[in-house]
Amino acid sequence: MPEIELSAGVIEYADTGGDLPVVVLLHGLTIDSTVWRKVVPELAGAYRCVLPTLPLGSHRRPMRPGADLSLRGLALLVGEFLERLGLRDVTLVLNDWGGGQVLISEGRAERVGRLVLTACEAFDNYPPGLPGRTIAAAARIPGGLWLTMKALRLRAMRRAPGGWGWMSKRPVPDEVMDGWFRPAATDPAIRRDLAAYIRSTPAKEVLLDWAERMRGFDRPVLVVWAAEDRLMPREHGRRLAELFPDARLVEIADSYTLIPEDRPEALVKALRDFLEK
Repeated sequence: MPEIELSAGVIEYADTGGDLPVVVLLHGLTIDSTVWRKVVPELAGAYRCVLPTLPLGSHRRPMRPGADLSLRGLALLVGEFLERLGLRDVTLVLNDWGGGQVLISEGRAERVGRLVLTACEAFDNYPPGLPGRTIAAAARIPGGLWLTMKALRLRAMRRAPGGWGWMSKRPVPDEVMDGWFRPAATDPAIRRDLAAYIRSTPAKEVLLDWAERMRGFDRPVLVVWAAEDRLMPREHGRRLAELFPDARLVEIADSYTLIPEDRPEALVKALRDFLEK
């Protein structure tokens, strides 16, 4: 994979290339860009798809000790990534991890032409639901993250209700999940980065203030929500669509949070309709 050195460390990324409109797709906690593997082939050719591997636990290159890996810090790192690659007028697509919204709150979205929020953290839902609270608790116990990541290498734990079984309705292939969980399960420096992020969640009041400050984003926004989501409240999709002055909501049935896994064809249609209008 190509890589680029940013202030926090070296970031790997995938890039389909070409002189085409740019779509930047972000992934969630302990996931990497392969979550988009069913979507990118349907967009490539018409769009340049760029997929950074953020330091959220599935990255293979540890960040520098002391790097700002807080929620705000990672959002600004996304902005730095766009700037260093010279990307402009991008369509920024989020799924699961909602931190990219803080780039909007901070008024640092000058390179973002369109925003797509796909079943992601929003408002004060950081980290989301029972799985989020579980991994947050693990990060505060010595050895807790190591045990959690080791357990996630077992198939039964991956599909357990209340945990990863609530991320997607359909099982993610073992080889894909192996790639997601291996870095944090085997490298203490990756777990250090993951813990630094998890422990950084600000107070509810701060999160809600950040959300409110997004009202000033006047470019087109698409909110794609999973009607059966167990982690991202259905009402959050509607609230996000009402928050922005130029936004529309698409709800997708028969899917949990990982819409790119459960209903990639429906997501691609929603994206194409939005990008081509």
